[in-house]
Amino acid sequence: MAEKIEQKHESMQGFKIFDLYDVSNISIKDDALKPYINLCGKILLKSHGRNTERFGSAKMNVVEKLARHLDVPGHLGKKHKLITSWASGKYNKNMKTVLEAFKIIHEKTKTNPVQVLVTAIENGSPRDEVTIIEHAGARYPQAVDCSPYRRVALALRWFVQGAHNKSFGKKKRISQALAEEIIAASEGSMESFAVSKKNDLEKQADGAR
Repeated sequence: MAEKIEQKHESMQGFKIFDLYDVSNISIKDDALKPYINLCGKILLKSHGRNTERFGSAKMNVVEKLARHLDVPGHLGKKHKLITSWASGKYNKNMKTVLEAFKIIHEKTKTNPVQVLVTAIENGSPRDEVTIIEHAGARYPQAVDCSPYRRVALALRWFVQGAHNKSFGKKKRISQALAEEIIAASEGSMESFAVSKKNDLEKQADGAR
C-alpha cells in the first residue's frame, strides 16, 4: 500500500494545490506517518466520496481531510454542539476557510503552509492512548499503541476542535483561530489544543501500563 501511494505521489508532482502551494518538497520526518499523510499534487482537492474502501481516506489529500473535519467542528465525543453559519457542511465554505488559514500561516511564518500543517500533525498526534478492558465484571484502563492512521485523524480533529473553541461566540474568525492552532502545534507549544490533548493522553497511557 505504501509503495502504491509513493508511486502516485511521484506521478503527480507537477501540480500545486489550488495552483498555489507546491507539495513536491514537503518533508515528513515521522516514517510511521508517511503512508497516511497523502500529499498528491492536485489542482482541485475533491474526492467526491470515492474512497469508500477500508483505510480509503489514506488516499485522500491531507488538506482535503482537514477541510472535511470542518463539517462538525464543535462535536466532542457524544456532545454535539450547535453548528455555526460557517460550518454548513458545504465543500466551498470549508475549503475557503482552510485557504484563508493557509494564507495567514504563510504571512506569519513565511513558510509553505502545507509543510507547517505536516509538522503540526507530527507534533500533535499521540503515540499512545487508553482503552477500557473488562475482566471478571471489572473495567480497567489499558494503555495501547495508537496506529498511524488514527494518529493523523486525531491530530486533524483536534486542530479543528481547538480552533472552534477559540472562535465560537467570539470576535476571532475560524480561519484565524485555525491558523494559530496549526502554527502553535507545529512549534510544539502547549498553547495548542492538539499538543495539550496529546500530552494528557500519553500521561494517562503511562499511568495505565
